[in-house]
Amino acid sequence: MGFWDTLTGRSRPKRANLDALFLVPSAAITLQTAVGLMPTGAGSVCYRAATGAGFHQTQDEVLALLEASADAPVVQTSSDEFGFTWLQVHRDPGDLEGMGELCTDLHAVNTTLEAAGYGPGLLCSLIPFVDPTGRKVGLVYLYKKGTFYPFAPVGPQRRDNLLELQVRDTLGAELPIEPELSSWLALWGAPGL
Repeated sequence: MGFWDTLTGRSRPKRANLDALFLVPSAAITLQTAVGLMPTGAGSVCYRAATGAGFHQTQDEVLALLEASADAPVVQTSSDEFGFTWLQVHRDPGDLEGMGELCTDLHAVNTTLEAAGYGPGLLCSLIPFVDPTGRKVGLVYLYKKGTFYPFAPVGPQRRDNLLELQVRDTLGAELPIEPELSSWLALWGAPGL
């Protein structure tokens, strides 16, 4: 932060550290052993799609990149009621290397959009987990803050706050957790949850 920014009270937002997504595979093992939550094999990136041919070309390139490999994941896009686009990636949840590959896929989507100048439109990345009773929780990576938080919906407009706090406390030493609970956005209707 510069001298002028200090005088005027301005601060710069924390830059996203997309490499934090690569911490999720070890956090997934911790969630499995400590809380009984298993990865679903799904993940998604949420962003506000820009208008124009340039953005659509970049999005098409991202899809082609993900679908080009021999062990390509299932990829699809959808839009939510708030106008955000969800690019969803599905891998086999039983594959031991699947979580690492899923995080690589999500990282590639984020970095490609960022490199093309569409970083300001990125909202978050989401990786859902489920326990044997069907309870779901998503690890949400806030792009603009560079932190994670858990989101556990249990019905229309209801959250399992105890599960969210349990996941936060379990992963506090492994992931950069968002400290401000007011920043733990509710992602109602998010894919995979």
